[in-house]
Amino acid sequence: MNHAKTRTPTTWRNALFVVFMINGLGFSTWLARVPAIRDGLDISTAEVAALLFTGAVGAVSGLVFSSHIIAWIGQRNTILFFGLLGLVGLAGIGIGSSWISSYALTVVAIICAGAGNGIADVAMNVEGAAVEKAVSRNIMPWFHAFWSLGTVTGAGLSALMSFLGVGIAPHTIAMALVMAPVLWIVSRVITDDRGSVSDEGVQQRSTLADRLRVWKEPRTLAIGIIALGMAFAEGSANDWLALAIVDGRDQTNAVGALWFGFFTLGMMTGRIGGVYLLDKFGRVPVLQWSAAMAIAGLALVILVEQPVLSGLGALMWGLGSSLGFPVGMSAAADNPEGSAARVSAVATVAYGAFLIGPPLIGGLGDSIGILAALWVVVGVIVLAFFAAPAAKPPVT
Repeated sequence: MNHAKTRTPTTWRNALFVVFMINGLGFSTWLARVPAIRDGLDISTAEVAALLFTGAVGAVSGLVFSSHIIAWIGQRNTILFFGLLGLVGLAGIGIGSSWISSYALTVVAIICAGAGNGIADVAMNVEGAAVEKAVSRNIMPWFHAFWSLGTVTGAGLSALMSFLGVGIAPHTIAMALVMAPVLWIVSRVITDDRGSVSDEGVQQRSTLADRLRVWKEPRTLAIGIIALGMAFAEGSANDWLALAIVDGRDQTNAVGALWFGFFTLGMMTGRIGGVYLLDKFGRVPVLQWSAAMAIAGLALVILVEQPVLSGLGALMWGLGSSLGFPVGMSAAADNPEGSAARVSAVATVAYGAFLIGPPLIGGLGDSIGILAALWVVVGVIVLAFFAAPAAKPPVT
């Protein structure tokens, strides 16, 4: 039976919700336990930065080829195969950092997790653009809300496992074993088409030259700057918030995971409500107000020791960071012809934040502290604020 032909738009949408949630759940499961990885490997802050950098290298390397992979093997296979690779990497991170205590094995596992999640991420977003065409509504933030729901769930479970004293290895292995069969089941509803999204919500073939040409488009690159700035805001919290609270505020690993949970809760909330805000006010003002909120939240986290205000800052940081990446994906897919290549290009630029962020903040953190190093993130968000007009839908 061809499941893609027999599905309804609602079934298609709901299956993709689950795919996004699995991706976010696997991502946050190990990031919320970075302090445990640091302790298991007995490494410095700079070495943690190098470890995170390898994951970003894996992700960005995969993104460069993601549109070509989608064109070669199709949406469904890309999401399934590389999603499973990310789960293998997740289990390997726990095993390498805890049971074997091998820095090298942990590096390999993080590269697998980064490449698998990154390539699957592009395919998920192209699929989301196809669903938007099918339902005639800009619902990309809802897909990313489910990704954030996955990160909230992952952070909450990680905090619970840390409170209970459960090691990172059995934790990550169990999560991978639970998620893998679910991913296989829901992937059967995903399209197996290749190329760019047409007006009817199906894929069109594209050539290698077509996919490379989008890198010369000023609007595509400007949208990439928006996604880069807000991905930097998101990625800096993913990589450093838990450790900043542990080291900068002298809190326990469990409290660091909880603060990361506040951030991911803000991300999820912003993406749930973001569709309605975008419907009412449009992309540009919503993106600019979001950037302002992210800056305010970061300032509270960096400057204020009082727990309630600091926790509120983490929540605001998440709210402000929530819409930049999904709106960037939607804007990249405005023109159905070549949408896969544009989504891939914007995602590659955005993931540059995960490439430069860990070593930059980690290096500064070694000399001035992680909290103070987060001021760099504020500057990058300002760039996204001024690039926001590029997200305005083209006149047709």
